Amino acid sequence: MPLLQRCKAAIVQMTAVNDVAANFAACAAHVREARDRGCAIVFLPENFSFMGSRPGEAQTVAEPLDGPTMRRYLDLARETGLWLSLGGFQERGPDGDERIYNTHCIVDGEGRLVAKYRKIHLYDAPFVGLVESRQAISGDSLVTADSPAGRLGVSICYDLRFPELYQKLSFLHGAQVLLMPSAFAMKTGEAHWETLLRCRAIETQCYVVAAAQVGQHNTDGNKRCSWGHAVAFDPWGKCIADLGDAPGLATFDIDPELIAETRRNMPMARHRRYDIYGDGPHAAPLSPADTEGEPDASIGFG
Repeated sequence: MPLLQRCKAAIVQMTAVNDVAANFAACAAHVREARDRGCAIVFLPENFSFMGSRPGEAQTVAEPLDGPTMRRYLDLARETGLWLSLGGFQERGPDGDERIYNTHCIVDGEGRLVAKYRKIHLYDAPFVGLVESRQAISGDSLVTADSPAGRLGVSICYDLRFPELYQKLSFLHGAQVLLMPSAFAMKTGEAHWETLLRCRAIETQCYVVAAAQVGQHNTDGNKRCSWGHAVAFDPWGKCIADLGDAPGLATFDIDPELIAETRRNMPMARHRRYDIYGDGPHAAPLSPADTEGEPDASIGFG
């Protein structure tokens, strides 16, 4: 459905732990608050349902998308009548307990799973000793979904460093709102988080919504910390929501006229030289030196 009228939305920042039930309780409280504040859609971060503290925990809790954990979130959407962006779920992979998908699910207000996106770019980053591909399988498809907030361009965390993805989602697939739910690392978050998100908004003339994990997640194991600063930017690059470094929920409006006005005033879609740079470059194969390090316990480290 195209975005025809202003839509009120909510963005969530949370500190997930390695307890599925505790995380559901936290997410449900945020979703019900958003309903009470008149929102139509809620954006939850990556690892919303589980944040592991040791290697192998993510594989242990992984379920298919018709499993009991996802059904609880579908029931929550049906109960509240809200659309949910579930920003990164540990989906069981085809090889059982070996590797999983990091999957962003879009659920409508009747509790139906209307879109699923499996993270394309895996965080293989030797400089922090993490290789996501050791426990996760890369997706291979771009995904958009029509919603009350307009056409959503769906992605996860590390994807935001690859602007070609968002160029295609917006200019070729008609996205109006780009979703970048994350569990960003502290070092890279401080250096790059806001800059990358603002750039994606400006260069695509879309809203950008980046729900986030924040703070120390578990008291044992890796004691992982996430950067936080869940934010939303409008198509001009103006920050319209910012949750700083504390858990919580913020609401903001998605305005179709602002999208249209921005694109009328600077018609980048007409100016793009598809005849010259078309599909853009493709990634080169990884060398052995690029795959050193340890797997992350929880998946998703921007």
